[in-house]
Amino acid sequence: MRIGFTLPYLHNVAHQAARTAEFAREAEKAGAASLWVGDRNFAAVNPKVGAGGVGNTIPVEYRTAADPFVILGVAGAATERVLLGSHVLIAPVYPPVQLARSLTTIDLISGGRLIPGFGVGWSPEEYEGANLDFTKRGARMNELLDALELLWTEDPVEYHGAHIELPLQYAPLKPVQRPRPPFYLGGSAEAALKRIGERAEGWLPACIVPVFVDTDAVVAQRALIDGFAAKAGRDPSDIDTIMRVNVLEGISLSQVADTIKSVAERTGIDHFMVESMSLPDVDASLQFVANLTKLVGRG
Repeated sequence: MRIGFTLPYLHNVAHQAARTAEFAREAEKAGAASLWVGDRNFAAVNPKVGAGGVGNTIPVEYRTAADPFVILGVAGAATERVLLGSHVLIAPVYPPVQLARSLTTIDLISGGRLIPGFGVGWSPEEYEGANLDFTKRGARMNELLDALELLWTEDPVEYHGAHIELPLQYAPLKPVQRPRPPFYLGGSAEAALKRIGERAEGWLPACIVPVFVDTDAVVAQRALIDGFAAKAGRDPSDIDTIMRVNVLEGISLSQVADTIKSVAERTGIDHFMVESMSLPDVDASLQFVANLTKLVGRG
């Protein structure tokens, strides 16, 4: 069993981003297998769509978010062993050259420990803020993966798509991981699962303790991924899974640990990343890491 934790990037702990290196070192010592960031560019005051694509409200925790690339870079420089991931970056809102450059730099700093996790997001306003069409986010994601593939493997490189245009350019700076860092993708809709099956190296599902833990859905979605992979001529066993576990305020550590163990037993997933957005500060977060790794097992 491998267990990871989110770095100080969101809500209360984002105000203590200066302690990112300390948090990363101590979490690694405590036995964390991986350290993670999520991604919120901003929270709209009057959202058209609510968090997770449900309703029309966004929790206060999403209003404050530190830069995920900076946080991962600092953590990479401060650690030696832990994997460093994003679960998930809202990748289509970023220019592909800048996205590739940031992630390449993190992979270089960390010596090849990057897990780049991408999703299309659920906030129309975040796309409006980037002057992009929210309804084209899936198509843009497909082209973005094509562009990243080229930027990470070729030099010079160019790409010409319906949504992304890369003029012929030099691209000598490459990640440590070859031929490129693995694509990990989030999502549960059929289009997202098809994309995962056809071209990702990993899937990033999520649950919420205690209100949304649906192992039957996870098993069914993984079966769809495997089917899409087989149709694409890929080996489904080559597609990894890392489950995000969001913990609501007031939930006991034992309940979190029991949920992780239950999901692992039912689904076969052996790598989880845990986020508790309500923790007041970095000290409380480090205590959370130490206590939960003891209950679940060291990475």
